[in-house]
Amino acid sequence: MKTLYLYGPRDLRFGEGPMPQPGEGEALVRVTAVGLCGSDLHWYSEGEIGDAHLHGPIILGHEFSGIVESGKFAGQHVAVDPAIPCGKCEFCREGRENICPDVRFPGNTNFGALTEFVAWPESNLVPLPPELDDADGANLEPFGVALHALDLCEIRPGMTVGIYGCGPIGLLLVQLVRLSGAAQIFATDRLPHRLDRALAYGATDTFLADLSEREAIRAATSRRGVDVAIEVAGDLDAVATATATCKPGGTVVLIGIARGDVTAFPATEARHKELTIMLQHRMNHTYPRTIDLARRGMVDLKSIVSHRFPFSAAQQAFELAARREGVKVVIDVDK
Repeated sequence: MKTLYLYGPRDLRFGEGPMPQPGEGEALVRVTAVGLCGSDLHWYSEGEIGDAHLHGPIILGHEFSGIVESGKFAGQHVAVDPAIPCGKCEFCREGRENICPDVRFPGNTNFGALTEFVAWPESNLVPLPPELDDADGANLEPFGVALHALDLCEIRPGMTVGIYGCGPIGLLLVQLVRLSGAAQIFATDRLPHRLDRALAYGATDTFLADLSEREAIRAATSRRGVDVAIEVAGDLDAVATATATCKPGGTVVLIGIARGDVTAFPATEARHKELTIMLQHRMNHTYPRTIDLARRGMVDLKSIVSHRFPFSAAQQAFELAARREGVKVVIDVDK
């Protein structure tokens, strides 16, 4: 089957991969749509992410949907929950599978979605309602990350929230924070077109991320700061901005993946403010809620997708995404 391999930074090559054979409890899934995530772009641009480094060809892609070819879901369009936890450890038994130390997760070995077929546990296949298409199904993974962040920081009506980074997850968070009743939503990014999207999705104020936004947000909150600051940029300046603009006693949630596996924040300021700093790892049990919110039109998944490419044009898709043009780039593997 046709498979896309990453051999090194910006070195993508098509090859022939072995057809997967489903094991017990698994189904064969024909991949239809794969969204390009920021983590895929770290691999593509740098050949590494966090503490993981490229050693030989890998198959990228973990935001995906498909059509089930075998098993109890045969013929159905499904979203695929990419994380396969062990199901046996202390954390899985506590219902926190997203921090399972033995989780299998695609996109950093020969175990990714940019291929024509995958064998996947049936328990990870979520049927899509007719209101959602294949790209929507692929976007349930970043939507799930955004929803898990919302669960962590417990935003309540009337709060003031800062969202620093308006890529797909940041823009989904803008929508979720608006639904939660935040009175003010500040959004920052280095790209004006993403700030325009943030305003359309419910941000009350937007600022270019050029370091002047810190004083602007402090002024807009009468020097108080925001109740919750959410960093989604994978950028140390954004982390410092989140710390600088969060109120004393407030909460900072760090989602972005920084280059070089190091995240730093101004310790003196964070200590003086007695901030709660939380880090997030993927998502946990969010697909039923994300599907319901998207199906009801309460969160707009469709307009997050700015570009779609056929599988044969995957190199162009990665290059456009790496330039941060548009918002979400989706590869239609079945085209």
